[in-house]
Amino acid sequence: MKIRFFTIPNLLTLSNLLCGTFAALSALVYGNLEWAFWFVVLAAVFDFFDGFAARLLHQNSPIGVQLDSLADMISFGFVPAAVVYVMTTRSMGEEQFLLHCVYAFVSFAMAAFSALRLAKFNIDESQHEEFCGLPTPANALFFVSLGMISARTGFDFGGQMLIWIVPAMAWLLISPVRMFSLKFRGFGWRGNAIRYLFLTLCVVMIAVLRLYSIPAIVILYILISAIRWGLRRNSND
Repeated sequence: MKIRFFTIPNLLTLSNLLCGTFAALSALVYGNLEWAFWFVVLAAVFDFFDGFAARLLHQNSPIGVQLDSLADMISFGFVPAAVVYVMTTRSMGEEQFLLHCVYAFVSFAMAAFSALRLAKFNIDESQHEEFCGLPTPANALFFVSLGMISARTGFDFGGQMLIWIVPAMAWLLISPVRMFSLKFRGFGWRGNAIRYLFLTLCVVMIAVLRLYSIPAIVILYILISAIRWGLRRNSND
């Protein structure tokens, strides 16, 4: 089998991966959570356009699928775990070694759940139109935006609060909750109502809160998806 490594979609995917490595470096080595945030945002842009380019140029390939998951594991799996680790342990002293280890384990367990989420996505044929569980980019943007807010404002979200949020978000990654995608079926209202509603609310929140709205937008996405999933299950019953 002839494998083409350096296609345009693969180069975009590798750019996603490189942004993820720079984000991890920014958080773990330099402690700069704002840089980490922007690198993840850039990784998300590359992640969107690699699939778009593959469809446009008819360059879909098995290696592209695997490469995409590997890049996402770095940018949207490892990086948010690293950001949470920095946020929860940066004020700890050497005498808190045991607590430090606990927070480190909980933080990086999120990377393991992200790996499970990505592996499930690769073999689940039902996720072409919607997602089963929280997408890793949404989870990553939630946590790195908290890091950015903390860096800009000096607000300490507190290790104890984050350490409870992480398991909840990790569970959502592999949960059975069906979450809508932003892939539009044409431009009509029918079939796209929930997407138009969500994007309208996003525009309002961004206009009011700017970048600080990102955690709230992710929570809104989860809530709308969960309500939609619950209503659909009840109607099927």
